[in-house]
Amino acid sequence: MGKDRIPDWLNSSLWSTTLSDDDRLHRHSPSPTTSAAAASEPIFQPPVPVPPPAAASSPQSTVTSPKSELRDQVDKNSNDNSNDNDQNASSSGVSPDDISRQAQLLTELSKKVVNLRELRRIASQGIPDGAGIRSTVWKLLLGYLPPDRAQWSSELAKKRSEYKQFKEELLMNPTEITRKLEKSSVHDNDHSKSESSGLLSRSQVTRGEHPLSLGESSIWNQFFQDSEIVEQIDRDVKRTHPDMDFFSGDSHLAKSNQDALKDILIVFAKLNPGIRYVQGMNEILAPLFYVFRNDPDEEMAAAAEADSFFCFVELLSGFRDHFCKQLDNSIVGIRATITRLSQFLKEHDEELWRHLEITTKVNPQFYAFRWITLLLTQEFNFADSLRIWDTLLSDLEGPLETLLRVCCAMLILVRQRLLAGDFTSNLKLLQNYPPSNISHLLYVANKLRPQAAS
Repeated sequence: MGKDRIPDWLNSSLWSTTLSDDDRLHRHSPSPTTSAAAASEPIFQPPVPVPPPAAASSPQSTVTSPKSELRDQVDKNSNDNSNDNDQNASSSGVSPDDISRQAQLLTELSKKVVNLRELRRIASQGIPDGAGIRSTVWKLLLGYLPPDRAQWSSELAKKRSEYKQFKEELLMNPTEITRKLEKSSVHDNDHSKSESSGLLSRSQVTRGEHPLSLGESSIWNQFFQDSEIVEQIDRDVKRTHPDMDFFSGDSHLAKSNQDALKDILIVFAKLNPGIRYVQGMNEILAPLFYVFRNDPDEEMAAAAEADSFFCFVELLSGFRDHFCKQLDNSIVGIRATITRLSQFLKEHDEELWRHLEITTKVNPQFYAFRWITLLLTQEFNFADSLRIWDTLLSDLEGPLETLLRVCCAMLILVRQRLLAGDFTSNLKLLQNYPPSNISHLLYVANKLRPQAAS
């Protein structure tokens, strides 16, 4: 590919139609002040996706809850699954490709030991919503579930018990901590009247247990410091996808889901004092919790909070340095990652790179900061974000590498509008990215892989 020439396959009139701004679904776009680099992993290259059907643009898809009647689908044999899925698809308008992928995924998930390489290959093409299997696949892709299905039950029980213990210890307020200390004191020494009655005498209240103590070891001082983070988390959680009843509103469902998101983020912040909570983490957590909470298996759905916590930790481990402000200017910080995106664009489309960064002086940090730190959750509607995540999580090369390719593809797909624009129009376009054919976007992103690895 020439640096100043875009390949013919991209200039096809098939992809030239764009939707108007009026067609764009409502998107909530916070302004995170986040600051991370992906851990290097063995490279896995899925095959080039089959180009999407000949249509100018695909209609915006909607997210629906998985069907409860498919609760036991993983344990059914593949033939039964294929027949049932074909019947369901014929009445719901699911595409043949979705039917095929669904059957392949169910076949892989039904094996005693899941072939992760094959699972990644299939899932990278997209996980059909209707089957309700995205929950299990994502847990496998993130390493939360082991490939050996015989270990699933014990591993899940252990992790969920661990999370329950985290909540009991980390979400306890100082009064409850003091009460536990009182009981412990009474148990150890029953000589004094105050001890036998469960009350601490004035002399027994240590400096660290006193509400007015400002000492670093004071549980009350720590509580007051944590309360600021809790308030920030609470504000952000309430702003999460305000257009979705699942996350927003006064319903019992929304309140319950908000509480779960809040508890996960608080526990994470307390377990990771070096990072704590950074605005925008709620947007990364939301897709995980949504998918797990809508698992058609009621037992799995009930444990969505614990499962989401550990998968959130796994996912964020590859991006944690982006959220550490002290590393912003380091080789693993967010600015270095944005620079990599800039260099990547220059390598694949130098004309566009020159127009953006030299002619119109659109600094990539103005738009790419949010793209990268929030994993594109704010640039597309929720259903399309889930589809993009299927590809991000499926690539053993690492979500970050795939993310940078997708971001570069986003720039290339609107290159004609960018080349015709000035600073103001280009910045507006990139900060409010237009609706796109997600299948083609991912197709272009995959085309940007190094040829030697394709």
